[in-house]
Amino acid sequence: MSDRMIRAFCDMVRIDSESGNEARFIDYMRGEITRRLGGRCIVDGHGNLIARVPAKGNGGTRAILLGAHADTVKPGVGIEPMIVDGVIRSRGDTVLGADNKAAIAEIVEAVETADVHPPLEIVLTRGEEIGLVGARNLDMSLISARTGFVVDSGRLDTVTIGGPTHVAFDVTITGRAAHAGLRPEAGISAIRVAAQAIVRMPEGRIDEETTANLGIIHGGAIRNGVPAEVRIQGECRSLNHEKCLRQAEAMKRAFEDAAREAGATVKVAMSVEYEASRLAEDAPTVKMAKAAIAAVGFEPRTEISRGGSDALILNMRGVETVLLGYGGKSAHTTDEHIAVADMVKATELLRALLAQAAAA
Repeated sequence: MSDRMIRAFCDMVRIDSESGNEARFIDYMRGEITRRLGGRCIVDGHGNLIARVPAKGNGGTRAILLGAHADTVKPGVGIEPMIVDGVIRSRGDTVLGADNKAAIAEIVEAVETADVHPPLEIVLTRGEEIGLVGARNLDMSLISARTGFVVDSGRLDTVTIGGPTHVAFDVTITGRAAHAGLRPEAGISAIRVAAQAIVRMPEGRIDEETTANLGIIHGGAIRNGVPAEVRIQGECRSLNHEKCLRQAEAMKRAFEDAAREAGATVKVAMSVEYEASRLAEDAPTVKMAKAAIAAVGFEPRTEISRGGSDALILNMRGVETVLLGYGGKSAHTTDEHIAVADMVKATELLRALLAQAAAA
């Protein structure tokens, strides 16, 4: 069993699927799920894969959703996996792609080898790494499950039951260009306006629930010109929805005040990427996940994530969903790796989950 799963995983990561370039991998998985699981596969209008797999054994009639994402981060072209001392890594010049292809390999293996499972809807999304765009554009008319499990965190003993509100914003500050050596007083420096705003605004760790960050700044065109435009991208997030909105407004106001004082103009476009949610410890999905974790010998724990996930989006869209671990480490780095033993244990956990779901 483990040899087949590891071979399948290595085949998966050799197929390039950086965010935005998932189509070939989605098509490959469409064939694999059809061949191995007898699934009926549909690709929705956004390019997400939804596979319906019929119940097995006395699995009942209530469908559950199993989710993962098809895209990898950069550098993810030309991945070549290597197994050394029971640990799978890349050559070192790319990520491995265990995030999230290890989860996909584990899901397929668990479903294929389970003695019993309910009807399944296996969902592989596009663009998770660039803003959960696949889940946000998932065609929900193709989804009947009201219970979901997304496999996309590291720890095998942990159920992630909630996450933050996340606000993204794009700022454009427009000043006035001038020659920096001849007539600097005729210009309005957009860079200076941005600097004034940034030093005033709350940023970093705001409180135990809330963070804020400016991640990208582009401005100016030539060394000897007063810069007329600056573009800034940032975010804030909080486990408390109202706090996040207040933080976003404070950052917006800092840019507006600095621009007004300098005689510049500013445009601030803000969007709520996802909203904070938290499932109760005794929610059916949480209890089922914890029982499966205990069944394979772990002491189950729950946590609230500060990051986003497809599980958050699915909860917003009416599917009660938790996040489970796949066993990988050092995701989003060229040191990304996963132990074969952890992939085997993750598969055992998923089989236990399928048994729990069949009995529910």
